[in-house]
Amino acid sequence: MTDVVDADELLRRIQRARDWAQQEEGRWKAESDKSQTDDPNEALRAEIFASAYEAVRKVLDEVVEPGGNERA
Repeated sequence: MTDVVDADELLRRIQRARDWAQQEEGRWKAESDKSQTDDPNEALRAEIFASAYEAVRKVLDEVVEPGGNERA
């Protein structure tokens, strides 16, 4: 990774990563819901992955929009 990028390109990359994390979060949440009745261990695994992607998304949200994740 030796490319020099400007601020706009960096922001686009962060937003793209945030969008990807959001998609993965949704995918794993759906997998967790589906697995609740089939396999409790798989449901737990899916919940862990969903939580991890949620954390990544929230951090990237904060980078893009500081204060956006503050609790009321």
